[in-house]
Amino acid sequence: MAGDPGLFGPRSVTWQLHGDPMMWIAGVRALYLQALHPRAVRGVVQNSAAFQRNEQGRRDAWGRLMRTADFVGTLSYGTTDAAERAGAAVRGIHRRLSATDPATGERYGVDDPALLLWVHCAEVDSYLEVLRRSGYPVGAAQADRYLDEQRESARLVGLDPATVPGNRAALAAYFDRVRPELALTPEARGVDDFLRRPPAPAPLVPARAVLWGGVARLAYG
Repeated sequence: MAGDPGLFGPRSVTWQLHGDPMMWIAGVRALYLQALHPRAVRGVVQNSAAFQRNEQGRRDAWGRLMRTADFVGTLSYGTTDAAERAGAAVRGIHRRLSATDPATGERYGVDDPALLLWVHCAEVDSYLEVLRRSGYPVGAAQADRYLDEQRESARLVGLDPATVPGNRAALAAYFDRVRPELALTPEARGVDDFLRRPPAPAPLVPARAVLWGGVARLAYG
């Protein structure tokens, strides 16, 4: 094969899984799950244009979703250089952002490794879970190999790969540990509302209910 196959290459489980259309459902499911971590979701809500109106009073809802999809696509299928540059850009953005705990007034960075790890694990778990439930033939060995491959993606957002679950058992143990920290906060309800009814021009609201409503319900289910 000519050219640079990037971080994973055509024989990887990542290339196989990430090209499936159900990844769109899995991505929405990941956002639902990520929103259940109070500190992580505050970092998103307090810094994302998707939840803050711009000078024209509009929220950048679809832009947020498409930028996330583009990032995953670049890490998965882009050249090594493109993936490294995309990761560096995200790390740079995260270093400049912080969030405030409304209960305590504590200010913390969104590049806290614990928060980055939660976002990563919720993401890869969603990709695996949705594709397997949809009928995609992912065996146990392939699932473990996929999680091990995705340590590279974790590295690009600023995590030490050695601290990232690399198989199903380690991922399950991680979720058991973090579960007591999860909660249905007002911010999480805001993400739920955003995902079920993303802002749309008035003429497109009926179409949103028909076309997007099913996507959001399936991802939530």
